[in-house]
Amino acid sequence: MYRVLTCLVTEHDWRLVVLAGAICAFASAVAISLFHRARASHGRTRAIWVCLDAAVGGCGIWATHFVAMLAYDPGAGAGYNIPITLLSLLFAAATARDVQASKVGLVSPYLAYMRQDRRFKPGEAVSSRQVAHLLSSSFDWLVTVDPHLHRYGSLSEIYSIPTRVVHVAPLISQWIRMNVQNPLIIGPDSESEQWVAAVAQEADAPHAVLEKIRHGDRDVEIKLGDLDRWKGRTPVLVDDIISSGRTMLESLRLLTAQGWAAPVCLAVHGLFADRADVLLAQAGARVVTSNSVPHSTNDIDLTPLLAEAVSQIASL
Repeated sequence: MYRVLTCLVTEHDWRLVVLAGAICAFASAVAISLFHRARASHGRTRAIWVCLDAAVGGCGIWATHFVAMLAYDPGAGAGYNIPITLLSLLFAAATARDVQASKVGLVSPYLAYMRQDRRFKPGEAVSSRQVAHLLSSSFDWLVTVDPHLHRYGSLSEIYSIPTRVVHVAPLISQWIRMNVQNPLIIGPDSESEQWVAAVAQEADAPHAVLEKIRHGDRDVEIKLGDLDRWKGRTPVLVDDIISSGRTMLESLRLLTAQGWAAPVCLAVHGLFADRADVLLAQAGARVVTSNSVPHSTNDIDLTPLLAEAVSQIASL
């Protein structure tokens, strides 16, 4: 009994637990009411009431379980196993063709393996090209969101199938306009300046870029430069991906040391390796991402843009 209470108190969001309980109580009340109606009826009418009762009961059970699972926080990170997910995609595509699908497309909001765009060490695979070959041989088209194109001009350099890229910059600018007063948009490095400038222009805000020297995946040196002329603004750190979070964590440390207001960390894709989201929150940042990767920080909805892109490419 003590273990159950401890689990509820320390490992669950009470708001969602209460919501799950309310859903359960409401569904149960409706199911009981429908059951009494079924008992008072005869023939075909009784069958209809029984079916409705079963549907309400089933939906109530599912909704209660779903919300209760959302309430559970085990205190450990969770995610997808990308190699297994990739294999599952290939199997699904092959099965779709086996059952005579006319076309098989792939919507991959976060396109994995794109950061391995050259051989960084002898013997390494250039996995961005190899995954592109695998997907091109299995699918007829691809829709993705702001892929990492650091050393590629476009996806067509490595993909042989039609592709559509959804750009999130306008939605990021809109979110900043609606949620941040007096912002200063800050990019992670000089390579991001064109993208950051576009976000800042649409957000009607000034921008700056940091100087970044990466010594390794988790060893990043950051220099802020001269930001004094914008003191008093709210810094908004924007990047395409938050993975280890080292760039933003180091930027946060430097901004805090110089007396800046609590910043906003905003990214298209939130991967959050090694509990990076927790570390950023502990450092005082508000973390916001798009829903390209499901996470509690999602506050930018890509669904309309993805639907439009799919509609366009599927009609080719």
